[in-house]
Amino acid sequence: AMIQRALASPLPIAWVTADSAYGQEWRLRRMLEEAGVGYVLARRSLARLEEVAYYLAYAPAGTAVPELARIAGSRWAIEECFQSAKNECGLDQYEVRRYPGWYRHIALAMLTHAYLAAMSATATTARGVAETVPVPLHPSPWQKSGGSWQFTVPNPHTGGKPITR
Repeated sequence: AMIQRALASPLPIAWVTADSAYGQEWRLRRMLEEAGVGYVLARRSLARLEEVAYYLAYAPAGTAVPELARIAGSRWAIEECFQSAKNECGLDQYEVRRYPGWYRHIALAMLTHAYLAAMSATATTARGVAETVPVPLHPSPWQKSGGSWQFTVPNPHTGGKPITR
């Protein structure tokens, strides 16, 4: 139902990618094909783990294999995002009995996760800029002389040349 609503929306949906639970669902594949939306879906029997895993794909004629691989790989970024939202924002920590409560919880958790991601990106950018600003270097007060180290301090009376103590 969520995919049907998304397809009916004005969003420009070109691709759908999903794990094997959805890859086994022939009604989903047919719905996407009828809507003209490309897909790359995994399919692996959860009961027979020794079987080789593979992908089912539906794409416009002429779509290159690297493009299909890119679409299949994009699912992992989405999976990581949901796992992060579960760990950091309690996305999966709902105890509701009705759809409106579930929807509010999910919407709030995802909004919180988006806010945290934006703040993290801003902090990372600011930290990166701060790390590239050159820091004025001050000469060490320790000078090596022969085989020993001597503590020196600049002397304003000698034009800043250090004197040894």
